[in-house]
Amino acid sequence: MSDDANPPNDAPEQQTTKRGRRPQADTPPSLRAEDFERALVLDTVRVTEQAAIAASRAAGKGDEDLVDSAGTDAMRRVLNELDIDGEIVIGEGERDEAPMLYIGEKVGRNGPNSWPVDIAVDPVEGTGITARMVNNAVAVIALAEKGGLFQAPDMYMEKLIVPPPAAGKVDLRWPIAANLASIAQALDREVSDLTVVILDRPRHEQLLREVRAAGPRVKLIGDGDVIAALSAAIRGTNVHAVLGTGGAPEGVLAAAALKCLGGEIQGRFVPRDDAERERLEAMGASADTVYTTRDLAPGNHIVFSATGITDGELLRGVKFFRGGARTHTVTMGYFSRVVRFSDAVHLLDRDARVSVQI
Repeated sequence: MSDDANPPNDAPEQQTTKRGRRPQADTPPSLRAEDFERALVLDTVRVTEQAAIAASRAAGKGDEDLVDSAGTDAMRRVLNELDIDGEIVIGEGERDEAPMLYIGEKVGRNGPNSWPVDIAVDPVEGTGITARMVNNAVAVIALAEKGGLFQAPDMYMEKLIVPPPAAGKVDLRWPIAANLASIAQALDREVSDLTVVILDRPRHEQLLREVRAAGPRVKLIGDGDVIAALSAAIRGTNVHAVLGTGGAPEGVLAAAALKCLGGEIQGRFVPRDDAERERLEAMGASADTVYTTRDLAPGNHIVFSATGITDGELLRGVKFFRGGARTHTVTMGYFSRVVRFSDAVHLLDRDARVSVQI
């Protein structure tokens, strides 16, 4: 299968009016997509499973730093066991801000035959909700060939996320009501039947008024816009769109999953001051550009995995038993077009025994 094959619902090129520089996916001729996924899908599952298990041990204790360090340490340990030549392009922060999984950190065995990959991670998406044992915390990772993921700066991004039937039929520059009407038409329902997810933040007061005036139901969440993006793209979750301003790094992670699922994200950077605006321009990006799924995840070889830490609409959280744990993971590949839900039992102690129950 050729590398230029794209899923039918990818965002159209004309959605972006002015493109800043972006990493270009440079695929070596020897890199076959089926081999890439075959080699790395199960590895990515193991990475998020171990991060989720470690973070879940600290869940409900009210300590966000403990949650974050547990998940980050476990994720980094497993990444360094993989046969990859990996670089963190979306991580825990700049090198002087994070002791591990910082942007630019090299991970993996880095052998002569290791897979060269760019990596986006969020070991605990929702440290606050994990610390309080609230729903929808997950461990997340995306891997792509070098240049396959946009190296987004750690700043805010205005986002519009829609499911596959509405991909290519919305525009972040349109009025809220127009986008909601288009989503409803694509899903063959009334606007009043839609459920829109928005982060519960003071900055969204005006957005909330506009959305509610248009008629849909609004679900406010404390954290977790990556898992919200997945929920919007997978039927049965009763989530039909995600709107609002959140982290740009989370936007890249969401884009990797949405590209695999056929959904769509459109995003626009929102610098808070001149320093952030200058940093954005230095990276070749622009606050005036609407970036699409294809811009944020340009790779042809993408693997994505998310494991539940606490229970949610899409994924169940980690459940412990004596000597082991049970995890629930969704993983996907762009080339294979396969979405897998993995329900795994981990026997963590040598002598652990368990009666598996559905």
